[in-house]
Amino acid sequence: MSDPRPDLSIVIVEWNTIDMLRDCLASVFDKAGGLDIQVIVVDNASSDGSPEMVEAEFPQVTQIRNADNRGFAAANNQGFEICTGRYILLLNSDTYLLDDVMGASLRYLDNHSTVGAMGCLVLNPDRTMQRTCSMWPRLLDLMFMSSGLWKLKRPKVFGRYQMTHWQRNDERAVEVISGCYMMLRREVLEQVGQLDEDFFFFGEETDWCRRMRDAGWLLMFAPVGKIVHYGSASARKLNHKRDLMLTDATVRLHRKHSGRLAGSAAWVTLFGFNVSRATFWSLRSVVQHDRAALRAKHFRNVVIGMIRP
Repeated sequence: MSDPRPDLSIVIVEWNTIDMLRDCLASVFDKAGGLDIQVIVVDNASSDGSPEMVEAEFPQVTQIRNADNRGFAAANNQGFEICTGRYILLLNSDTYLLDDVMGASLRYLDNHSTVGAMGCLVLNPDRTMQRTCSMWPRLLDLMFMSSGLWKLKRPKVFGRYQMTHWQRNDERAVEVISGCYMMLRREVLEQVGQLDEDFFFFGEETDWCRRMRDAGWLLMFAPVGKIVHYGSASARKLNHKRDLMLTDATVRLHRKHSGRLAGSAAWVTLFGFNVSRATFWSLRSVVQHDRAALRAKHFRNVVIGMIRP
C-alpha cells in the first residue's frame, strides 16, 4: 500500500525579502521533479508586499500570515504544525535550488536510516563554496573566533568550529546543520520536538541539532545537490541588533547545554570581543573618519546593549 502522505513538506519563513522569496519559490516548483511536495510560507509581518505576491503568483502555497514578527523558531514551529510530508525541509527565503537537490536529499535519507537530518552543498551567489555545517561552538572555539585565530591555517584546531580545512566536497558527519537548508525525518521532529522559541533569531538550529544528536541521530553533510544562499538577507536589516541577537543566542546555548558558568564565560568572551572592536574602530576613525566611525558606533551600541538590562 502506497504512503498517502506527500514526499516532502517545505517550510519557508519570510520577512521582507520579496524578490528573493519569489526566486526561491519558483526554484522549488521548478526543481520538484516527480516529488509530491507541500510548500508552506510563514510570513512574519512583512511590509514589502511579500504575502500578496505569494497569494497572487503561487496560489498552490499554504501561507500563514503573522500580525507581528514572531521570530525564526516560532514561525517554523507554526509551519511544522501543518506539515504532512514524510520528510521536512527548512529552507531560507534567500535561497534558490539547483538541479535535483531535493530529490537527491530525500533519496539520501531513504538510504541512510540512522541519519536524522542532512545538509547539502551551499554556494554563494558567485558559486563559490559557502561554509555551512559546523561543529558545536565550544567555549574554546568561541575564543578562537573572537580573537581572530580561526583565520590561521595552522594549527587546524583554530578552525575546528567552522571546519575551515574542509572543502565540503565529501560526505561527513557534522554537529550542526545550517537552517538555510536542513532536511529531516518526520520521526525526528516527533521524537525531539520543535525548535526552542526562547531563541528568537540565531541559535535555534544549533540547539535543535544538539538535541537531535543527544537523541541518538546522526547529522550528515552530503554534497548530493546544491543550492545558492545569499546569506542573512533578513538579518542585515537589523544592524547592531543582529549582533546583539547573535550574542544572546550564543550565551543562551552555552547556559542551556553546559550550565550557568559556561553561559557567563561565553558572555565575558563576547563582551571582550565587542569592547576590543569598539576601541579599535574608534581609534581608527581618527584617520579614516566615515567608515571607521560607523563601525565604532556599531560596536559601541552592541556593548551598550550587552550591559543594558
